[in-house]
Amino acid sequence: MTYSGVVKLDGPADVHELTDLMISKVAVGAMNNNAYLLRCRATGEQLLIDAANDAATLLTLIGDDGIASVVTTHRHGDHWQALAEIVAATGATTYAGRYDAEGIPVPTEVLVEDGDTIRVGRIELTARHLVGHTPGSIALVYDDPHGHPHLFTGDCLFPGGPGRTTEPEEFNSLMGDLETKVFDVLPDETWVYPGHGNDTTLGSERPHLAEWRARGW
Repeated sequence: MTYSGVVKLDGPADVHELTDLMISKVAVGAMNNNAYLLRCRATGEQLLIDAANDAATLLTLIGDDGIASVVTTHRHGDHWQALAEIVAATGATTYAGRYDAEGIPVPTEVLVEDGDTIRVGRIELTARHLVGHTPGSIALVYDDPHGHPHLFTGDCLFPGGPGRTTEPEEFNSLMGDLETKVFDVLPDETWVYPGHGNDTTLGSERPHLAEWRARGW
């Protein structure tokens, strides 16, 4: 099956089958949030990125194997509406960026710093702290040893530009972090999984960095 990254509310998951990792993407909630289930092929352990909404859909996606952990990319409410119910049902360990945890009503058990490693089975994800959309947003990088990297950006990067900011200093901070921690260190082939909408690649977005800077959003 060919993965497209295009999902619809109440529609089936789209599954990206990598050599060591399976990534299942669904859309949930009134704001059409993306949630991603990562499954280590070697161990069967699973991790959920953003228990955004519609716990029933997410629990069906998770299945009987449960999840070991759930990562909340940032503090905005549309990204954690189902978090309490998912944690209650699965006992998953909660992760979030250190500077956003206080804005998430479900207690964060592991406070994530820039460069920290989050594991799911034998898979390692590297956290990148990106400041601007919120103070503590984190993106997750899976550097696939069999291919190109995969990047889960929350609301920090979308097809067509960075995430929403309200002040010039927030925009400049987010652009600076995206440039130095993402575009400067990851190749064009890096697949980008955003918090809403369709996927993209860094190669598709890189030519527009100067344009984004000039427009200020």
